[in-house]
Amino acid sequence: MTAPAAPRTRAKGPIDPRLWKYSRSARGYLIVTVALSIVVTACIIIGALAIGRVLAGVITDPSVRALSAWTTEWAVLVGVTVIRVLAAGAQSRYAHRSASRVVAELEVEVLTAASRFEPRELDAEREELNVVVTRAIGGLRAYLTGYLPALVLAVTVTPLVLVVIVTQDVTSAVIIAVTLPLIPIFMILIGLLTQGRAKATLTTMTRLSAQLLDLLAGLPTLRALGRERGPATRIRALGEAHRRTTMRALKVAFLSSMVLELLATLCVALVAVAIGLRLVFGEMTLEAGIIALILAPEVYLPLRAVGTQFHAAQDGVEAADRAFSVLDRRTVPPSHGRTVDASSADIELDALTVASRDGAAPAGLTARCRAGTVTVLTGANGSGKSTALHAILGLTTPLEGGVRIGGVPVADLDLEQWWAQVAWLPQRPVLIPGTVYENVTLHGVPDADALVAACRAAGFDSVLRDHPQGWDTRVGQGGVGLSLGELQRLALTRTFVSNASVMLLDEPTAHLDSASEKTVLQAVRGAADRGVTVVMVGHRRSVLHAGDRIVEVFGTAPMSAELDHV
Repeated sequence: MTAPAAPRTRAKGPIDPRLWKYSRSARGYLIVTVALSIVVTACIIIGALAIGRVLAGVITDPSVRALSAWTTEWAVLVGVTVIRVLAAGAQSRYAHRSASRVVAELEVEVLTAASRFEPRELDAEREELNVVVTRAIGGLRAYLTGYLPALVLAVTVTPLVLVVIVTQDVTSAVIIAVTLPLIPIFMILIGLLTQGRAKATLTTMTRLSAQLLDLLAGLPTLRALGRERGPATRIRALGEAHRRTTMRALKVAFLSSMVLELLATLCVALVAVAIGLRLVFGEMTLEAGIIALILAPEVYLPLRAVGTQFHAAQDGVEAADRAFSVLDRRTVPPSHGRTVDASSADIELDALTVASRDGAAPAGLTARCRAGTVTVLTGANGSGKSTALHAILGLTTPLEGGVRIGGVPVADLDLEQWWAQVAWLPQRPVLIPGTVYENVTLHGVPDADALVAACRAAGFDSVLRDHPQGWDTRVGQGGVGLSLGELQRLALTRTFVSNASVMLLDEPTAHLDSASEKTVLQAVRGAADRGVTVVMVGHRRSVLHAGDRIVEVFGTAPMSAELDHV
């Protein structure tokens, strides 16, 4: 289970250390980037020294103006240029490949962590997780391919080149040392100005995506009611809000890049003017002046690149921060646990209390669900009936009390082994895009006779007759293509065809007419007669009459009632 959610705070520093923690590819990419940056730095310095020596010699000594006099220097210059180009190309190529791997790894990590969330927690964050995983984390590529290499170059190239300039011209080094901090100062000011823009963009995108998905899912119903054009105004307003937020971020990005370029240009010009004046008055050698002048732009370039790439990477960084907040709450499930044979085991709920927004639901629920019987959980909406089923499955951590299967606490069980013995029908059954046959046989291909019997018990045989394609009928995302009643019968068929020893049914007759409900309840009764432990949530009188034992569930107050069905 997951730990309580911690307050979402951005990790301090330009590089989030959680990136290296959760992605192995990111760690390897960082090492390669640092190594290639050192190679590029060495090439810049050696190339500048070679150019300075050649130009100074050619200008000051007419006897060595032939190309043959500088064969070694030209060879060095060509060599370091080729090496620099190859290193830059390798870094770019490796960056794009590594970025794709890092994004894929984080998507899998977030999905794996989200799959272990408690149902209530997952429902509250479903839309945000959907946007982060499917779209937002992809923005991390700009961070990895642009911002991170620029940052590494700023850490390696800038100080090393500045040290070389000190050995050639102290005055130029002092000017650079004084003006260099202006660039990060302006970057900080721009960052304060744009603070929250990336978060606002991602929030707007999340809201827009959620509303569009809801609209598409409910479009058949809206069209049937003649209200398909109703949400258009709201969707248009959300789209316009997203456009305005994005354009504001782009304007700031362009303006900030211009400011940083102008500032760096003025700083280099200041160095050039100082060198020119001192050369005129003979206060420095020509070779030192040329080397300092060539290296001066290289000192500012990495910082300018960091500022330019910062805004391009912000959306991905914000998405990664949200992804890391999910991964930080992840706990590793136990690799082993106790096993239990559920075929003859009772399910005991001992003063089960689960925290909810309005107190506790359920609160102090105590009941025994005996093997081979049907136990019906009933009560007011929000009292915690579905949560009780989640607790039986081990998907919810109780605040107090607990659940035992055959005397073994659920918390001590090997959950994979326990789930393999359970057929669970939630309120919103999970269906995959594909055929109805693929959905029914999701957990294995059953015997043909068992499949026919399950279809008849769930009333799904009539659904197959109504669709010309039969078992090949296509089902879209979320069950698009079938009505609510047909979806319910499909999910019931998948439940009845299993050989599970325990059935957990949450409102199994929802969306069914009275005739279909009677057929389903007879099938539930037959399963219990075969020794299956059935725990069912329901409100209808017919559902209550189908139970051997009725347990009334209460929330906020520690009480429950257990009545034998007459």
